[in-house]
Amino acid sequence: MDNGKRAVRMNHSSHLLQLEEFNMYPLVDVDNPNTFRDLFPYSEVPKVAFNDRVVPHHMPDQIWITDTTFRDGQQSREPYTTEQMVTIYDYLHRLGGPRGLIRQCEFFLYDKKDREAVEKCRERGYRYPEVTSWIRASHKDFQLVKSMGLRETGILVSCSDYHIFYKLHMTRKQAMEHYLSVVKECLEMGISPRCHLEDITRADIYGYVIPFCYELMRLRSEYGIPIKVRACDTMGYGVNYPGAVIPRSVPGIIYGLMIHAGVPSSLIEWHGHNDFYKAVSNSTTAWLYGASSVNCSLFGIGERTGNTPLEAMVFEYAQLRGTLDGMDTTVITELAEYYKKELGYEIPPQTPFVGEQFNVTRAGIHADGLMKNEEIYNIFDTGTYLNRPPEVSISNTSGVAGIAVWIHNHYKVPEDMVIDKKSDLVLMLKAWVDEQYDNGRVTVVTNKEMHRETARAMEALGMQLERK
Repeated sequence: MDNGKRAVRMNHSSHLLQLEEFNMYPLVDVDNPNTFRDLFPYSEVPKVAFNDRVVPHHMPDQIWITDTTFRDGQQSREPYTTEQMVTIYDYLHRLGGPRGLIRQCEFFLYDKKDREAVEKCRERGYRYPEVTSWIRASHKDFQLVKSMGLRETGILVSCSDYHIFYKLHMTRKQAMEHYLSVVKECLEMGISPRCHLEDITRADIYGYVIPFCYELMRLRSEYGIPIKVRACDTMGYGVNYPGAVIPRSVPGIIYGLMIHAGVPSSLIEWHGHNDFYKAVSNSTTAWLYGASSVNCSLFGIGERTGNTPLEAMVFEYAQLRGTLDGMDTTVITELAEYYKKELGYEIPPQTPFVGEQFNVTRAGIHADGLMKNEEIYNIFDTGTYLNRPPEVSISNTSGVAGIAVWIHNHYKVPEDMVIDKKSDLVLMLKAWVDEQYDNGRVTVVTNKEMHRETARAMEALGMQLERK
């Protein structure tokens, strides 16, 4: 017996007729939770299994980034003040550019300072990032959203049996009915719900997630109000490998939401965690297979190992699209400086794009390459895009080439002056550095020390260079 709804439509991306199958998967209301013990034995490292069922790429016409710095990002650090949130919100507005590619920021509403931040950010009058909220699936919490006058709110709708049975103490049917009742209340108020499917990478995709999302899309049609689906890889179990089995397969999850639940790409959002170092690759994969939106936090700050770093997805966007589409990436460096100086947050030095050492070399052979052509050892023009030209750090492995590059980076060298590996200034500084390490030094030479010794060497040589 076929109770499903099938339709043949032209796929304008592939230019092929495509069979879309909606409501082919009814809710499977089980007596005992399915914890996928074969994949998640707990007493062992989780397993990645394959069935070699692959799905096609489906990059949406438009993709964008949303931000959870003030929500998930606040769950792992001391709370931001209202003023700090407003300042960071201003930065995100600039970073997103004229096309608003940082599309939304979500806020808690439970604390007075968070509600004040919502009000002050909305007073800015920016179209993007849109200010949204996050609440539990509670009728009481909706009064907060209503009182704030927000157009959209996120709702926690945990979807794995781990949560449904062990945390909520419900059956799947009871959980679905409860969630749908809260979503209906949201729609009755004219508020657009964003359903956060917590722990989707341990959920029964075709026995619970797809039927639930299909019902969400029915409500969307009935009320004429968008309902977003946020696929939350809460534990970082998602993988991007072709042919991997669900629920760990990111392509499989996105495909199921689009093809079997009928959720359009513009309403699908991926929220990843980095427990297995896959937050960035999984977020990019979600874009590639049909999600328009990826949810991130600045510098990946979030619960446990953190969320997908927002700055990483800015550069993933540029690599996939071939353009930044107006995003101002120099703001990323300004944000890193703000976090360090104003918030006292130490970004790990090797962090891509924002760490103090991300484009700094200590190797003399690399420095020699930088001096000849910086493209040899720099990932792109970081001077233009991040206000961070490639640097060298002076140590026992820097060599004369490293010292020459350091001088060019820190001093204005006239065009008619040659400062290279054979220059007297470089050789004098190299002798001083060698002496340091011959005497047992094990730490890197600081810029302050290098400036001091450079001043002494220039005085001895009767020369003068202006510092940048």
